[in-house]
Amino acid sequence: MRENIRQLTPYSTARDDYKGGDISVWLDANESPYDNGVNRYPDPHQKQLKALLSQIKGLPPEQIFVGNGSDEAIDLCFRIFCEPRIDNAVAIAPSYGMYSVAAHINHVELREVPLGPAFSLPTASLLAACDEHTRLMWVCSPNNPTGNAFSTDELEALADRFSGMLVVDEAYADFSAKGSLLGVLHRHPNLIVLQTLSKAWGMAGLRLGLAFASTEVAEVLARVKYPYNVNAPTQQEVMRRLRQEPHHEHVAETISERERLAALLPSLPCVLHVYPSDANFFLVKVTDADRVYDYLVQHGIIVRNRNRVLQCEGCLRFTIGTPAENDRLLHTLASCQ
Repeated sequence: MRENIRQLTPYSTARDDYKGGDISVWLDANESPYDNGVNRYPDPHQKQLKALLSQIKGLPPEQIFVGNGSDEAIDLCFRIFCEPRIDNAVAIAPSYGMYSVAAHINHVELREVPLGPAFSLPTASLLAACDEHTRLMWVCSPNNPTGNAFSTDELEALADRFSGMLVVDEAYADFSAKGSLLGVLHRHPNLIVLQTLSKAWGMAGLRLGLAFASTEVAEVLARVKYPYNVNAPTQQEVMRRLRQEPHHEHVAETISERERLAALLPSLPCVLHVYPSDANFFLVKVTDADRVYDYLVQHGIIVRNRNRVLQCEGCLRFTIGTPAENDRLLHTLASCQ
């Protein structure tokens, strides 16, 4: 941890100091006293939301960090553990682009290590890229954009061998049969697991990201974040949806559609290869990525062009949509000559 972070006195409010009691007049925060539903500051500790997440995830609230999307936790990891211009981080490549963006914003060198054959985890190369100033290692599993997940045994072994903080981004883990590292978090004090409510839970518009770590690391994340990083309406809406959304049904249908697309896409003339996926998207090699991309756009379908990404040359990334949307994608690709 950076020394200035270790010595940081976090911003506190009067509501952090009082220990309960029948408070009915709030004159501490210079808020408007006129009740309109949002005139009071939100709970900076998200206590009710963390209690509900604790039931769902099976971890105590003290090990849960709630942020404004996973991007907030990604940025905080660089700010907490990496001294600008001195320390560095290591990441697999290709992977989620925000690791590189956050590294540059924080003036931290990011050493990108290419994936192994068949997009395998390059454990030896990742460790070889480290030196005495390597503080973070980033692994996305299932990985974006390749779609494949790494085994929990591989990731645990990496945590054991790496002396810094290993951050495993599980944004797409709900769609994978390879499981999550949440159940082994207690064995690895240098492990941070990122998850999100944007994908399987369908709350991308609410921007709610989660980080799970040891009590000590979670406390530091909470100490460094801005006090009111998640607004009150978002906290309330997320809790409502966590209790009511048909989460498992949507995940099951997405996985079913993934299997259907995996069987049908290879038969299309413009498709050269469909890479196996543990996520809610496919990386697909096509005859001419730029031309196929433009053709889809002309027909009202937007996908992700990964043609200029290392190891993804000639590829597009297709998110798995509803059955009707997937049918339209298949029909449009079939007419692309």
